[in-house]
Amino acid sequence: MESWKSHVRGELFHRDCKQKDPFSGLFDKVSRLEEMLAFHMKLSSKDNGSSRCPDEGDTLYLRVNELEFLNQQLKQKISDLTSNIYLKDAELHYCHSQVARYRTEAVVLAQGASSLKADLEEYEYQLECQSKELTALRLEHSSLREELTAANLQNEQLLDRWLEEKKEEAERINKYNATQERWQRLAGRLKKRYRVSSRAAESKTQGPPP
Repeated sequence: MESWKSHVRGELFHRDCKQKDPFSGLFDKVSRLEEMLAFHMKLSSKDNGSSRCPDEGDTLYLRVNELEFLNQQLKQKISDLTSNIYLKDAELHYCHSQVARYRTEAVVLAQGASSLKADLEEYEYQLECQSKELTALRLEHSSLREELTAANLQNEQLLDRWLEEKKEEAERINKYNATQERWQRLAGRLKKRYRVSSRAAESKTQGPPP
């Protein structure tokens, strides 16, 4: 049952009890008077409507019958009270068993809550460690990214320098090859002139033919 329903039910029960308390004694008195009236009417009916005045014996007889009637009522009340006691005792045993069961369940729940709390603390500690590790990994990743960027920049600079050196080397080789070609052409012309001059000198030394 929800808490507000239990509260409303308790307040209504308390109100009913307050309203019935001033009249509870009157109800009991009226009930006893009605029982006594019924008993006297029953006794008067047994006398068969005799018109003689009641003497002391009749009064004593009536009193004895009243006492017997009250004794029967007391016995009945004792029996009812005994039944109520047995019922209340059974209810009390049931309540004790329920309290013991609830206490056991409370202990089990408390142990479970303690275990869950320990697990939660362990998970929080692991989460904190993982958070710190993640922060360290992020810092390391940022540092590695910066190093990678610097390495890529340095690699590009080295590649540009290498290409520039290769370009300069190719220009030097081209210049060297051009110089070698010029020297070879010059040497060829000089050899050709030397051959021509040598043939002319040989023809002069030999003189004209006879």
